Amino acid sequence: MNKTLNSPPLKLLLAAPRGFCAGVDRAIRIVELALEKFGAPIYVRHEIVHNRTVVERLERMGAIFIEELSEAPPDARVIFSAHGVPKSVSEEARRRKFFYLDATCPLVSKVHVEAERHHRAGRKVLLIGHSGHPEVIGTMGQLPDGAVSLIETRSQAETFQAPSESRLAYITQTTLSVDDTAEIIAVLKRKFPGIAGPHKEDICYATTNRQEAIKAIAAEADALFVIGSSNSSNSQRLVEVARRAGVGSARLIDSAESIDWSELKGVKIAGLSAGASAPETLVEGVIQAFAERFDLTVQESRVTTENVEFKLPRALAS
Repeated sequence: MNKTLNSPPLKLLLAAPRGFCAGVDRAIRIVELALEKFGAPIYVRHEIVHNRTVVERLERMGAIFIEELSEAPPDARVIFSAHGVPKSVSEEARRRKFFYLDATCPLVSKVHVEAERHHRAGRKVLLIGHSGHPEVIGTMGQLPDGAVSLIETRSQAETFQAPSESRLAYITQTTLSVDDTAEIIAVLKRKFPGIAGPHKEDICYATTNRQEAIKAIAAEADALFVIGSSNSSNSQRLVEVARRAGVGSARLIDSAESIDWSELKGVKIAGLSAGASAPETLVEGVIQAFAERFDLTVQESRVTTENVEFKLPRALAS
C-alpha cells in the first residue's frame, strides 16, 4: 500500500518498556538452545509463552507443543513452559525418566516457594489470580488439594469466609492488574488484619512497568493498541489499564493485520504497546502499517529501563 501525499497526520506514542521481559526471553532461549544442542524434536508442555508468532517460529525449528506429558513418546526431551507446572507434572516426568528442562519464570518460581513456605507454617493460602490460567494451575498445584483458595475479584474477597481459627496468607499471580490487585489485597487486610503477605510483591516488575508505561501515554491517546495474544494475561491487563485510564478505544491485536483502520478515522494521537510475550518484530510491523497510511510521527515514552537477566539451566549454560 502506498501512502498518498494527502495522508492524514498521526502521532504514535510508543510505550516503553514493552514486549519481551526477562522471563519470556529466558524461556524462548531455553527452547532454542535445546533444539541447537539436542536436535529436533523437543517437546514443550503448553505454549512456551502465550504468543502464536513465537510458538509458530519455534514449531518451524522443531519444537512440538503438547498439553500433557502423555502426548510425549518414551524417549522425549521435554521443556516446561514459562508459566510453571503443578508438582504432579515434574513428578510424572521423573517417573517416566524424561530428560526435562524447566523454563518456569524465576518470578513465578518465587511465588511457588512462598506458597510452600506459608503451607509449612500452617497458613491457609489465598491465591489472587484468574481461574484456568496455567500460572494459577501451576501455583495451586504446588500444594495439596484444598490448601489454596482462589480469589479472582474484590467481591470474592469480601465474601470469603476463613475456616475458624485459621491463619491466612495471600500470594498473587504475577501478571495481574496492579490497581485491581491492590484493591483485593486491601479488602483481605481489612477483613483479616493478621494475614501474611509476600516479602516483596508478587506481580512482576515487567507487568508493573508495562502498565505504568500505558498510564503515561493514556491521557494523550485517542486510541491505543496492545500487541498480544488473547490468552496472554499480561496483554489483556494492559488493555484494561488503558480503558481504566480513560482511553476511548483500546484494543488487543495479534499484529498489524488485526487492525480495523476505520476505527482510526479522525484519530490524531494513537498509543502502541506490546505484552511481555510479544516480539518487537510485531511492533515494527504495526509501525510500518501506520506509516503506510498516515503522515506518521513516532514518539517513544519511556518510564523506566529494564536490565534484568535470568540464568539459563545448567544443562544449557555451557
